[in-house]
Amino acid sequence: MLKAISWRTLGTLDTFAISWFMTGKVWLASSIAALEIATKIVWYYLHERVWAVIPFGRRV
Repeated sequence: MLKAISWRTLGTLDTFAISWFMTGKVWLASSIAALEIATKIVWYYLHERVWAVIPFGRRV
C-alpha cells in the first residue's frame, strides 16, 4: 500500500511540476494536479475491469 501511495504521489508531483513549468501559474498547476488524481483513479479502475475480461496472457 505504501508503495502505491508513494508512486501516486510522485506521479502527481510530476504532473504539478510540468503544469507549473508550462503555465507559469501555481494555482493552475495545482488544479491540474488535483484533477489528475481523480481521473487517474477512474482510468485505473476502468483499465483493470477491461483487462479482467481479456484472456490474453492467461493460462487456461
